[in-house]
Amino acid sequence: MEQTSIRNVESSPTETGVDRRRIGNVLGTTDVAINHYALEPGERFAESVHAHMDQEEVFVVLDGTATFEVRGSGDGTSRKTTVGTGEAVRFEPGEFQRGENDSSERVRALAFGAPRGTDDVRIARIPGVGEIACPDCGRGEMRIPDTGTALVCPDCGGELVVE
Repeated sequence: MEQTSIRNVESSPTETGVDRRRIGNVLGTTDVAINHYALEPGERFAESVHAHMDQEEVFVVLDGTATFEVRGSGDGTSRKTTVGTGEAVRFEPGEFQRGENDSSERVRALAFGAPRGTDDVRIARIPGVGEIACPDCGRGEMRIPDTGTALVCPDCGGELVVE
């Protein structure tokens, strides 16, 4: 058995500085990722609209209200859904989403991902950049590579450098 307190888990900020605590690492989980997020107004769980092709995700809102943009399957349309205190939302593998705090209060949430490791993350849209498409074949989402900085097309292998 392993036990911890969220406040004792060291913060591992996201690429945009959001307070993320990797609880699963401290507990030694092998089959599920567990992260705690504290989002101030205007902050996001992740910067881009993305999907884990090999992992389902569940977000449980502990305090506040999170808003999730959910991308329609293949047609590029999106809708928004709100998840309040004590509510949860699940995204299946391959479902594009991005969560944010567009309220005036802090949001605290737990995020669960299974299986724990994810090797195929796709990006569909990046704020400030726009929709992502392969420059070679036009596919509307691209994979984050294991190495390097260019996004890679899962169909033709074309690369896109986002600055």
